[in-house]
Amino acid sequence: MRIAILSTFYPLRGGIAQFNADLYNELGKSHTVKAFTFSRQYPQFLFPGKTQYVTSDDNAVPVDSDPVLDTANPFTWGRCADAIIRWKPDLLVMKYWMSWFGPSLGYVARRVRKTGCKTVSILDNVIPHEKRFFDAPLTNYFLSGCSGHIAMCREVSEDLLSLSPEARCTILPHPLYNHFGSAIPREAAEDRLGLPHGKRNLLFFGLIRDYKGLDILIDAFSLLDDSYTLTIAGEPYESFEKYGKAISLSPAKDRIRVFPRYIPDSEVKDFFSAADLAVLPYRSATQSGISSIAYNFDVPLVVTDTGGLKATVGKTGTGLVAESAEAGAIAREIRRFFSEPGLGSLCRENIRKEKERLSWASFARGLTDFAQSL
Repeated sequence: MRIAILSTFYPLRGGIAQFNADLYNELGKSHTVKAFTFSRQYPQFLFPGKTQYVTSDDNAVPVDSDPVLDTANPFTWGRCADAIIRWKPDLLVMKYWMSWFGPSLGYVARRVRKTGCKTVSILDNVIPHEKRFFDAPLTNYFLSGCSGHIAMCREVSEDLLSLSPEARCTILPHPLYNHFGSAIPREAAEDRLGLPHGKRNLLFFGLIRDYKGLDILIDAFSLLDDSYTLTIAGEPYESFEKYGKAISLSPAKDRIRVFPRYIPDSEVKDFFSAADLAVLPYRSATQSGISSIAYNFDVPLVVTDTGGLKATVGKTGTGLVAESAEAGAIAREIRRFFSEPGLGSLCRENIRKEKERLSWASFARGLTDFAQSL
């Protein structure tokens, strides 16, 4: 099968580019695959981070791609569709995660689909965490241009069907990221991060946005004794001021280490090798790529009972689920993880089982089987 993928690729950075690179390489083992990407992904005023591109210290997976789509310039949308059509794919795959991409990707999907090529989306989100009045119409435009859709958890599929009841959809769980290298010795990781030895190390990792509940975790950490440390690692996509203030007022502030920046792939192993437990105190969520990174390093999780996190963690036994996104509930589950005999070992054993199930080979096979059924 000839498969075109239109999405974000190297030298653009981030978790979605990582996902696409892994999928590209897996599909390429059995199919002819070509990557098409953005000449401009977002206008800079829409991008809250420091840069959209990989830096010299980032060992992101390079993929040879054609930068043909400027999402802010409609004159490029037809040229992008024409470039894909000239390559004559049997299948076009597009990743979708926010309504900004609805018009451009929706236009390309329609043009390409008219040639008889099947068009399949992989949906990170249908209804965004931070809602705006234009999200539904722009997303509907994109959805209706596709032959079918892949959701990575039940909640996303339900959001899809609430907007587009006739949509054809299948659920394929998020595969595990495995390109960050192997874990390093714990004490070496602690030394690199400036952490003391012999503590119970908690980790908050990833982009810092309001819906991810970092302020809740800071409050929860204040309820824990001095046997715990908290490491916060990720680029703020909003002002860090409220989090900095919460840390300064916390009685546990001397046990909190903050790395408020984008973490390049080469450093990811340091943070997870030092962690006993990753905490996702999200106010809202669908699925999270952070859980996939944690599993790669055999790190259990504490998550909140929101979106697909309960199914990802609670039903698989790879961690614990707090009953609500509140400091007390999260602190209780953290204490339980360390106090209940054998619980940590059981979670890590269940993670190893999940690693066998959540392979890129399984995801790629499920994608192509679904596409052929359309």
